[in-house]
Amino acid sequence: MKKTMKKVLCLGLISAMAVGSLAGCGKKETGSSTEFLIGGLGPLTGQAASYGVSVKQGAEVAIEEINKAGGVKVGDSSLQLKLDFADDEASGDTAMSAYNSLMDKGIQALLGTVTSGAGLAIAEQTNADGIFQITPSGSAQDLTAYDNAYRLCFTDPVQGVTMADYAVKDLGLTKIAVIYNNSDEYSTGVMKAFADQVAKDGGEIVASEAFEKDAVDFTTQLTTIKGTDAQIIFVPAYYQDAAYITTQAAELGMNLPFIGSDGWDGVLAKVVDPKVLEGATFLSPFYATDTDPKIQAFTTAYKEKYDAVPDQFAADGYDSVYVIKAALEKAGSTKSEDLIKAMTEIQVSGLTGDVTFTADGEPNKGVKFVKIVNGEYTSLTK
Repeated sequence: MKKTMKKVLCLGLISAMAVGSLAGCGKKETGSSTEFLIGGLGPLTGQAASYGVSVKQGAEVAIEEINKAGGVKVGDSSLQLKLDFADDEASGDTAMSAYNSLMDKGIQALLGTVTSGAGLAIAEQTNADGIFQITPSGSAQDLTAYDNAYRLCFTDPVQGVTMADYAVKDLGLTKIAVIYNNSDEYSTGVMKAFADQVAKDGGEIVASEAFEKDAVDFTTQLTTIKGTDAQIIFVPAYYQDAAYITTQAAELGMNLPFIGSDGWDGVLAKVVDPKVLEGATFLSPFYATDTDPKIQAFTTAYKEKYDAVPDQFAADGYDSVYVIKAALEKAGSTKSEDLIKAMTEIQVSGLTGDVTFTADGEPNKGVKFVKIVNGEYTSLTK
C-alpha cells in the first residue's frame, strides 16, 4: 500500500498557500501562453553520465516537438514546456541538494531521478513536498512507494523474473552464474528477483559473485565461474561493468553466453571489440534500428540535434515528457494533486511501447529483448 500521510499534510499546505504569493510559483507568462517548468534530475557527470545525458536530451527533443506544435492545452491556457535539468551525479546526497535547488526555482513536476539510488534518497522529501514525479528509468521497487511517484520503466523484480524465465524456460539452461554489484540498489534488486525465480523455475545459481562500485578487474569472479558447470552468466549491472566483464571473460577464454538487465543499453560503445558481446541478450524497451516510423523519426531528430544515436534512456526521457503532457491535458490543471489523480486515466503510445499506469505508480507495458548480433542491437523474437 502506498504511503499517504505526508502527502495529505503537504497538499493541505499547498492548498493553503494557493491564495498567496506562491500560487504562481514556477509559472511565467510568455505572451498568450503559460510556461510550465519541469525539473529534471540525473547524472550528467561520473560513470553513469550516459544515462542522465540521454534522458535529458530525449526530454529536450520531446519538449521542442510539443512546443513547436503549439504546446499543451490545459483549460484556457496553452502551456509551453520548459526543462531545468540538474546533475545529481547518481549520488543520494547530491540528488537531495540538486532537488532542493530545483524546488527553489519553482518546478511544477519532476522528471527523475534517472538512477535508483538517487531516487530513493529523495523519495520521502518529494512526497512531503507533494510534487508530481515520474522516473523515466529508476527501477528500484520502492521508488513508487509514495502516491506522488510514478515510473515509466520496468521494475527490478520484473526484470529479474523476466530474465530468469528467459534463461531457464526459453533457453533451457539450468546452471546459471551471476555477477552483480553489491553496492548498488539496482543491481542487487534485479539479482535477488532473478535468483528467486531461477529456483522457482527449477534452475540453480551455481555461482553468485559480487563486486563493488568502481570495480574494473573481474578476473577473480570470472575465474570462480570458470571452475563451475555454469551454462550462462547473468550480469544485472550498468553498461561499463558489462563491458569490463565481457571483455575479460573473452581474455580468459570463456565462451559462455551473457544475459543482462536494461542497464546494458549503451554497452557497444564501451567495448573495443564488439565480438565479446556477440549473442548477449538484455532487456530494453527501445533500440534505434527498429523500423517503426515513429522510432525512426525520433532517431533522426535526435541525431540531427545531438549528433548521436539515441538509446533506451533517451526514449525514456522522451516518453516521460509525453506522459506529463497527457496528465496535464487529462487533469485540465497544473496542480500536482490533479496530475497525480490523472495518471491512472491516461494512455500514452510512446517509443517504448503503449503504457497505462496503476494506482501503485507502476506502468502497464510489455517487455522487449535486445540481442547483440554482428556488433548491432537487434530485436529478439522468442
